[in-house]
Amino acid sequence: MNSSVPIEISRQVSQACDVIGRHLASALQAIHLYGSAVDGGLKPYSDIDLLVTMDARSDETTRQALLLDLLKVSAPPGKSEALRALEITVVVQTEVIPWRYPARRELQFGEWLRKDILAGIFEPAVMDSDLALLLMNARQHSLPLTGPAAEEFFDPVPKCDFFRALDDTLKQWESPPDWAGDERNVVLTLARIWYSAVTGKIMPKDIAADWLMERLPVEHQSILFEAWQAYLGYGEDHLASRADQTAKFILFVKSEIVDLLNANTNDV
Repeated sequence: MNSSVPIEISRQVSQACDVIGRHLASALQAIHLYGSAVDGGLKPYSDIDLLVTMDARSDETTRQALLLDLLKVSAPPGKSEALRALEITVVVQTEVIPWRYPARRELQFGEWLRKDILAGIFEPAVMDSDLALLLMNARQHSLPLTGPAAEEFFDPVPKCDFFRALDDTLKQWESPPDWAGDERNVVLTLARIWYSAVTGKIMPKDIAADWLMERLPVEHQSILFEAWQAYLGYGEDHLASRADQTAKFILFVKSEIVDLLNANTNDV
């Protein structure tokens, strides 16, 4: 285990790596820890983000067994004193190297999938535009738990693909049903996307929120501030009960980002 893994999650990360190694065995090429654990610091409800690379596709039996075993070393955010939520993305090396857009995701595990996994519903491999952001994030800040450093292992993501991925992410949120129950995450993710559209870089949610606060019209600041403070652990947010204001924030920020991305696309 890499000695730089934060001590408070080292045991759980080791457990997760053991589960992954047991199921993927000789196909395993690399495991990288990325996200808030190595960039900006873990927050009260932060996931543990792992990127797993294999040298071949897995069969369905292996995929299902891996997902079921990962449930034992993960917990929904804030529901366990010993375990954090895991978010694990699995790719096949030849599907992402050389880089192409969009790339194929072999498998993903996350607490939002727990009910489906327990019910025997397993997501298939899919083309995933978000891998552009994930790989850029891993190359920017990550720890190799198995295999070489991410910046040596993965190809750089071209700027045009980075902006395309940001635009594709925005298309997830067209109306209130698209963000119902996930308001805080969507608000903070939009702050990150705005930051990325301006700078071409990826920053933690709290830093992006801080950056965006002074750039927002006053009427939208309270929504971002409430999400930001809840993310830092300073109380619960009530964005769902402020549905109209939350929707106005989301649609306003989306519109501003689309204009920025269009300008960036023209410049690339």
